[in-house]
Amino acid sequence: MMSSIQTLAGPVPSRRRVLGGACLAAILLLAGPGVAEAGDTPSEATWDSIHTDIFGQQGIDAEPTVTLGAPARAEDAALVPIEVHINLPPGDARTVKAITLVVDENPSPLVAVFKLAEGRRQFGLSTRIRVNSYSYVRAVSETSDGKLHMTKVFVKAAGGCSAPAGKDPAEAKANLGKMRFRDFTSTGSQEAQVQIRHPNYSGMQMDQVTRLYTPAWFVQTLAVAQGNKPVFSMEGGISLSEDPTFRFSYEKNGQAVTVDVKDTEGNEFKRAFPADGGS
Repeated sequence: MMSSIQTLAGPVPSRRRVLGGACLAAILLLAGPGVAEAGDTPSEATWDSIHTDIFGQQGIDAEPTVTLGAPARAEDAALVPIEVHINLPPGDARTVKAITLVVDENPSPLVAVFKLAEGRRQFGLSTRIRVNSYSYVRAVSETSDGKLHMTKVFVKAAGGCSAPAGKDPAEAKANLGKMRFRDFTSTGSQEAQVQIRHPNYSGMQMDQVTRLYTPAWFVQTLAVAQGNKPVFSMEGGISLSEDPTFRFSYEKNGQAVTVDVKDTEGNEFKRAFPADGGS
């Protein structure tokens, strides 16, 4: 039922697949090779050990075709805001095909892969993620010439993957799959936002009554379209926060916005929002 997250280089090998339940809890107890003493010094050791698992042997350069924004110290490790923006230089004929988010020190480092509509030279996207310990957060873009480019930010946060859910399980289940769509173009901002009600359990959160770990259950795929044209799609894992929210570049054109979501339990939620931006 649960497929591996697809990366720019294909499926993540089995040792990096998203895990559930007690397996993830066990991983939490292991200190990754890149965790510095006192958790305060950036290290590339973990990245050196995982990047080929995610991207294969393909080279990754430091040309920032996207910019990445994240807090230096997160107020809430389970809700860390992340922003990415395409940053192609003037006159560059390339476009950006996909953006991959990675948190080095998370139990499942691959956060999500975002595939953009064809021909994107300007695009912004923001969401919220979990950060489990002091770590580099990375955005790796794939340009239309097939090359990979990386930018990174060091974020100080801890415990995001095992933090208790913010909502009562019964409430989360009752609202499962409900969506909201907001159109910000009337404010002068060429953006829109989609929120999906889903607990997005990481598999590392302990039920305080039973003392058992809640099995992993999360939004696995998302597709946003405007009329019959895709805007972006996503394949994600346990590092996306509860009630996943995505704010993205949006140009109103009179066509409805359709959001199609699938989770790891096989549930599918689909809704079309009118062109006037109603939720």
